[in-house]
Formats: sequence, structure tokens, C-alpha cells
Amino acid sequence: MSRYYNTILSMNLVTIEEFLDLFESSPADNMNLDDFIEKYKVVTGNKEQSLKDYMKGKSINREHLKLILENIQNRKKYLKRFYNMSLRVNDKNDTIHNNITAMSSIFDNNKGVIYKNLIRNLHFWDILQNTKSGFENTPTYMSIINNLYKNNKIDYKILTPSALHYIKNGRIGSVFSSFYFRASILNPYLIYSLNVNVLKGTKIFTPTLGWSSYAKGFVESPGVIEYVGTDVIPDVCKKTKQLLEKFEIKSDIYCKPSEDLYKSKAFLRKYKAHFDVVFFSPPYYRLELYQSDNQSTTRYKDYHDWLTSYWESTIKLCQHVLEKDGKLCYILSDYGSKNTSKKFNLVEDMNNIAKKYFQFTSMQTMQNKNVHSTKHRETGEQIVIFSKIDK
Repeated sequence: MSRYYNTILSMNLVTIEEFLDLFESSPADNMNLDDFIEKYKVVTGNKEQSLKDYMKGKSINREHLKLILENIQNRKKYLKRFYNMSLRVNDKNDTIHNNITAMSSIFDNNKGVIYKNLIRNLHFWDILQNTKSGFENTPTYMSIINNLYKNNKIDYKILTPSALHYIKNGRIGSVFSSFYFRASILNPYLIYSLNVNVLKGTKIFTPTLGWSSYAKGFVESPGVIEYVGTDVIPDVCKKTKQLLEKFEIKSDIYCKPSEDLYKSKAFLRKYKAHFDVVFFSPPYYRLELYQSDNQSTTRYKDYHDWLTSYWESTIKLCQHVLEKDGKLCYILSDYGSKNTSKKFNLVEDMNNIAKKYFQFTSMQTMQNKNVHSTKHRETGEQIVIFSKIDK
């Protein structure tokens, strides 16, 4: 058992027993099919109606509903599978450098997906429930299964033909993962790989913490001697600091907006031309709405104000703290949706601002899986690298 695993065990992770206890009992446990049809409500956006009334005029037969009821009553089977695939941390997936070779040319956020488990478990509630989608009618994963298992409510998407097809084939988990929102995670294995084979940083600054995944990926990289980062979600700051305290590198975590650090004379003085790599995946404007009063899209409501007040100030901060020839690397994507008239050209707009302060070096596509709940985001997110040169 590795010392890294012992470190992680001390961080109060969610156990499988605790996860299953959340859904230990359900009002549906003692229902027959008629009870289910009579007592359950269908949720469509902000509206609710009885399942019995919803069925009228819909091609939903009793056999379909019987399958759903059986899945609710036998929920422990699905919940165990979800925990083992998405939340379990053990001494086989607690460390990266001992278990898998770094990616070298194609960077895939879904390769070595088990290395996301630690991040998802550490920030269980924030990732699966508290962070909201920036698009209407995209409920969170936890709100959906909580309603289904505990509150006599079923989301209308679970009753669509495509969902019922998956359920009939024993794949209700595919319905939950495809239609409902979970905050995105940048795989620490991808970050580790980027640093090992591209960035080669030793002193790292990240203007966001990325659910602690940046710290995890960098501290496992050989040669990294210092990590400094900031974020606006207090619990993320706290848990990232706890993770870093167990590793033998110099580290410091701030809990304030990156654009505010650019106004901090003490920070600017301490870290002037100090780091050789700055890395992060910035907010994709309003794609994900995090639970923080200091979130950039809470502070700056207008897109152009956000670009100036958040993004350009953060880029100026990066320029200040990077040493000559240091690398700035960020990952982002454009996004838009059939459900909205707006499309934000984040890649072009944000790159144009960065080019005012840095020399553009390269841009390549990061491979990532898209599902229904993220189709407003381009599948091919971009890994963008700049270098600092004297002007």
C-alpha cells in the first residue's frame, strides 16, 4: 500500500457504505405498478404532473413503467456499479506515475479515466449536485436520482424512447450519464502527461484549482518542486491544500479570484517572474455555474465585461508571474446550443487577448467524450500554449 494511498485515506473520502446509505430506502420499495402510476409525478422543466395523466397521449406502456419501477426497487445494483466505476479510490488508481505511461502526442481526457475518481470523490457534492449547468432544463445527476429514488418524481427524459431503449438493455446508467449534468473534470492523468512530455514545468502556478486535479497531476510529475494556485470555491481550496500538505514540495493555496490577485501588491512582489509554467482550464463563460459568490460570471454579467475584467486581468497576472521563456497553457472550447441563440467564440476571443501579452506557440485538439448534456460544448477542446518573451 503506497504512502499516497495512505494520504488519500486520511482525507475523509465518501465510502461505498455512505453512498448507498443516501438511498437506503425509497417510497417505491413497497409499491406495485398501479401504485407507481398513481403516486409518481413527471417533471418537465419547472412543471409537474401525475404519471397517470402524463401517460395519456404518450406511447408509454405498462411494461416500460414496470422496468423503471424494478430499476428503482433494485437500485443498489446500479449504485454499486456507479460507485465502483466513478468514485472508488484504491491503491491501483491512487497514483499515476507508478501505474501508467504518460501520453505523448494525442491527449485524451478519457484515457485513464479511473484517475478522475479521486477528484470526483473529494468534491462529491460540488461536482454531482452543487454545480449547475448554464443551460436551462439540464438537471444535475444527484437531483435526478434523488427525485427518482426518494421523492416520487421522474424526469420526463427517462420516459423517452431512447432512454427506455437503454433501460430495456440494462443500461439505466447510460441514461443518467447522457442526459443529466455533472461538472466537468480535467483528468489529472492528462495534466501529468502534458507536463511530462510538453510543458516540463518545475514551478507551477494555476489561476484556478480545477477541483484539485491540477495539483494532483503536477505533484506526480518528476521535477516539480513548487505548486501555487488559487480558486474561489472555499471547499476546493481547503481540500487542495490538504492534498498538497502530504507531498514533499513547496506549495501555497490562495482562495480569491485570480483577477484580484493581479491587484495584490504582496502577491505580485513575491511571485514576479517566478514560475516556469502557468496552467489552467478557465471557466467557459457561463457553461458551468459554480457555487461561489466570487465566481467570475457572478461578478461580471456581460460577456465583454467578463473578457476584460476577468480574462484580461488574469492574463496580465500570468504574464507578471511567468519567467522569461516560461509557458502559459490553457484548455478551452467554444460553446453554443440549439436551445440558445447565443454562441460564444471563446477560443478566438480569449486567444486574441492572450496574444497581446504572449507569443503564440501551438494549439492542438484535446480528445474528449461528448454526451447530450454537453453538446453545447465543442467536442474538440483546444490545448493552447504561449510563451513569454521580452517586449
